[in-house]
Formats: sequence, structure tokens, C-alpha cells
Amino acid sequence: MNVVLPDNSQLELPEGATGLDAARAIGPKLAEQAVLVRSNGSVQDLRLPLEDGRRIQFLTTRDADDPDALYVLRHSSAHLLAEAVRRLYPGVKIAIGPPIENGFYYDFEFPEPIHEGDLARIEEEVKREIAEGREWSREEISRDDARSRFAAEGEPYKVELVDTAEGDISLYTQGDFTDLCRGPHLQNAKPIKAFKLTGLAGAYWRGDEKNKQLTRIYGTAFYSQADLDAHLERLEQARARDHRKLGVQLDLFHLEEISPGSPFWHPKGMVIWNSLEDLRRRENARRGYKEVKTPLIYDEQTYETSGHLQNYEENIFWVRSHSEHDRRLALKPMNCPGHMLLFGSRLRSYKDLPLRFAESSTLHRDELGGTLHGLLRVKHITQDDAHIFVSPDQIEDEIFACLDFAADLYDLFGMEARFELSTRPEKKLGTDEEWDFTEGALRAALDRRGIAYEVNEGDGAFYGPKIDLHMTDVLGRSWQMGTIQLDSQMPQRFGLSYMGADNHEHFPYVIHRALLGSLERFMGILIEHYGGAFPFWLAPVQIRIIPVGESHRDDAHALARRLEGHRVEVDDSDDTVGKRIRNAEVEKIPYVVVYGDKESDESLAIREHGGGQTTLSLADFRAKLATLSPWQAGAEPSLTS
Repeated sequence: MNVVLPDNSQLELPEGATGLDAARAIGPKLAEQAVLVRSNGSVQDLRLPLEDGRRIQFLTTRDADDPDALYVLRHSSAHLLAEAVRRLYPGVKIAIGPPIENGFYYDFEFPEPIHEGDLARIEEEVKREIAEGREWSREEISRDDARSRFAAEGEPYKVELVDTAEGDISLYTQGDFTDLCRGPHLQNAKPIKAFKLTGLAGAYWRGDEKNKQLTRIYGTAFYSQADLDAHLERLEQARARDHRKLGVQLDLFHLEEISPGSPFWHPKGMVIWNSLEDLRRRENARRGYKEVKTPLIYDEQTYETSGHLQNYEENIFWVRSHSEHDRRLALKPMNCPGHMLLFGSRLRSYKDLPLRFAESSTLHRDELGGTLHGLLRVKHITQDDAHIFVSPDQIEDEIFACLDFAADLYDLFGMEARFELSTRPEKKLGTDEEWDFTEGALRAALDRRGIAYEVNEGDGAFYGPKIDLHMTDVLGRSWQMGTIQLDSQMPQRFGLSYMGADNHEHFPYVIHRALLGSLERFMGILIEHYGGAFPFWLAPVQIRIIPVGESHRDDAHALARRLEGHRVEVDDSDDTVGKRIRNAEVEKIPYVVVYGDKESDESLAIREHGGGQTTLSLADFRAKLATLSPWQAGAEPSLTS
């Protein structure tokens, strides 16, 4: 058999050779450092046989930043954690322990509760295992043998996993610990140079709140201590920027258990919210979108027609009428069905297309309580939603326009965009031929624009493929925000049509488009991205004027009036000047004007958030503000200008 190496050369190997055999054939150093094989775009354990003709790439300990190399390191680290916990806590029952973004976790059922203070002891046990040395071996066994083995060990969660597993059953062993696992894993523990347990949480078995709640231990691991130190520094920065903490500190919003997952927005938070809404409306109008408003409640039949009843029911809030007891109604979780009904409310012509409906409406999704997280995961959702009804020949231009719109928006907030093409899921509406067309249209649009993208196989919506837009914030974290979806299914299910130039009726295609995504989530991300220090145009209070003494209060209020058009406050409280300046700094107000005996319209003492100080005339100060807030100052408001 032969495999193809990255330089396009071929390596001849015996039939049934593994990745490790191939590495040894190339050289002993590669065999020692190899951690994983990447084959035709997927990852494979070194212990597994290679396929004839496959293109392969080895990942080694030198690929410390590669997500796949980190994945296998952290997967093996999770198994070390499980071994340590079982040794320290006799009687513990072991559930699952996958790698996740930035680390890993493992779920356990402990005989007695453990606490954050216990993590140091567990961490030391893991480090002892690494120092002792651990190697991973793999074996495949029958389903019956695996079930008998874990039943004898008193591991009910492993038994359930065996019963529900698809395909062959494989086990990995290190030390005296054997785990049910598909892999891949390291050859040995030597590459794990830095290991850290980061926290505890509760987690329902298999994410179902009807099941037993387990204890989840989070951790992370790296190929070097320096990488771990940098990661912990980023975590510390993230904690300082936590939107839940800053939301209260800056008086933006709060959450109440009486309405879980539904934020209460305070006046200052609404300033930012309304700024985003103004941006949405203005830019939509410039791009030919028509603002619409559709009902919040629809009957069950609507969601059966759209396909959401069959594919999304667990997230729908159902309500009943006092007068129509037998009619089930639902709070809308998305705007799509309403916009379909709006399009179908009258006869449409090809001359009406593209028809762009935009709506920022309240949506409700019954997310599980355990998944709620501040503004980032809520039940009360507001999207900058739009649906564009197009003929086939208009699809590409409209996708181009959506991509350009997204790039302009993300650039405005100083965030880089990353694109992902999500293809047909296993549970889908429509034929493979229809999906071939819609997937091909999105792929062609990305390719022709020269946009780099990753393919996320099987993660499309049940009615169509999508381009997911990810943004990277100042801490290097990636957030999935906007989405551009191409749908041929819902228009057909609602019986939509337009009269073509050929005097025949045709089904339109629909582009589902949200660029900021959930405004609640976007607000949470913005708070953390800026650390609460919003750019001038978004800041709830843009300027605070602090009169030095009582005699300066009238002049301070007069100055505030002359700065009309900006969001200005006067702090004439009885606190000391120093304390009022500190308060403004804590509230992250962009500009503070301290007004005393020496101040006038010709000379204002101005402090910038973060420490900068200058003296400007009122005219010069206004001119500077105009460059920071072009929309408020009346300059050209478009992102495209």
C-alpha cells in the first residue's frame, strides 16, 4: 500500500500499516514526536491502520497551536483526570470527558460532594501520573464484553454509553485506568507539559434535566508552560471583562430568576441598544430593505407548515387561549413563518424581486436552564432579522450584498470576521438535488468573492445550508454571530410563488439573514470586547461635566446645553472633585470636563478615559467630537461611504 505525504511524495508501507508505522518509516524523531495523523481532512489515532492511497499529514509536539494537536493533548489529559479522581475518591462513578474549546471536562457522580478547594489535590495527583509516565494502548472488543466489563466495575454511565454507541467498541488504557473511548490519544503523557484544573460545575447526564445531576470538572492542558500562562492571563482578562459583572457596575442591565433568561434593560443599557437599532434601520434602508412587523403568536399549523414543529418543538413556548381551548398557539421563536405569510398575502411579480423584509422582533426560545449564561444564552431574543425573496438568477448578487454588509458591520466594531459554510444535516427537508443547488450557490458566492472559509459538515439548518459568520474579539475569542442561509423549502411548504416574465408561476428562494444575530448576545459580546469602555458613539454617557465648586454649577449646566446633540451629564453632587473624577473613570465615560475658575469656552480642562488630559476650546472640542460621532454630527451616515 502507498500513502501520499504533504510534499506529494508517496510512502510505500506493508498492508495494514498504522500511522505510527508510517512515522517510523520516515524517521525515529518523527515517530517519537508524532501525536496525530490528519488524513483527507479528518484526524486519526496513530494506532489505527491507514488506507491505501490516502493523503496524510503528521501533527507533532511542535504543532503546539494547531487545534487538532491541542485536541488530542486535552483528550488524553481528561483521561488522566478520570484516573486521578477514581484513585482519590473510591466509589466515584465515571461518565464522559471530552475535549472542548480551550480545554476539556469530565463528568463524575461522587459519593460525597466535592468543592473548589479539592481541585488542587486532584491536580497534584494528575501531575504525579505525568511524572510517573503514562502510555495509552488501544483495543477493540465486542459490545457484550464491554457491557459486562463496565457492569462488573459498577460503571452504569459507561454501560449506557455502550448500549447506545454506534459502530465498533474501543477502549483506551493508561496505567490502571481503562475508558470507553473512540480516541484519538497521545502515545504517552510526555507532551503534556502544562496541566491546570479550572473549575467545577453541575451538569445533567446527557444534558437532560430529568436525569441525575453530575459534577463536572473543567481543566486545560498545553504543550508548554508559557502557553498555559498566556491562557490563564487571557482568562483573568476575560473575568475582568465579564459582561454580567460590568452590566451591573455600569448600570446597563440585570437578570431576575422570576423571568429566567430575560434581561431587564436599564436606561443606560437602552442607549446602546437603541444605537444598534438605529444603525440597523439606517443601513437596512440604504440597502433597500422594507421594515415590517409580524405577530408574536401563531397557531400550531403554521409551525407544522414551516417544519419547525417537527424539527424545533423542544424550543417552542406553547400557550393556550381562554376561549379556544383546543387550539394550540406558540410564541414565535423566529420570524421566518411570519415573513412567508407576509410574502404570500398577495400576488407577486418577478418585478417585485428581490423583496427584502427586515424585522427586529421579540422572539422566545425555551432554552434549558443549565445552558443560560447572562446575555450570551437567553430565552428572550431580539434578532436583526431579514428575509430576502429572490429568483434563482438573483441569488448570487444578494449573497454578495449580505457578505459586504456583514464585513462593513464587523469592521465598525473592530472585529475580524471568519466564515464557515454549514452543509446539509442528517435531519433535513427536501431532496439531495435541492440541497446540491443551495449548497453550491453559497459555495460559489464565497469562492467568487475570494473569501476563505471552513466547511462545517452537517451543521446546516433543517431547511437549508448557511454561511455562519464568526467574530474574533480583543481577547482572541471567536463568537458565532451572524448567519446567511439559502432556503428552497419553506417557500414551497407555504405555497409561495411569483409570476415570472414568462407568465408562469415560480417558487422564490429565500435568503434568511441576521448579521448581528441576537442583539442580547451581541450586547454581551460588545461589553466584554470593549471591557465596558465603549467607543464614543455607543457610550451611554459620552461627556460628564464636573463643576469644581457650587459657584461653577450654573456654568457647567450652561456648557452641557451648548454640547447639546451629545449625551452629557453634570455631576454636581457634594462628593469631592477627586471622587467624582474616579466615579467617571469607573463608569468608563469617554470624556470628563472639570469646570473651575480657569475654565471658559476658550479653555476647557478635558480628561479622556484612561488618563489622557488636554486643554481645548469649546469649538475645538466640538470639532474633535464630530470626528468621533459622524452620525450624531450629521455627516454621511452610511457604513459604505
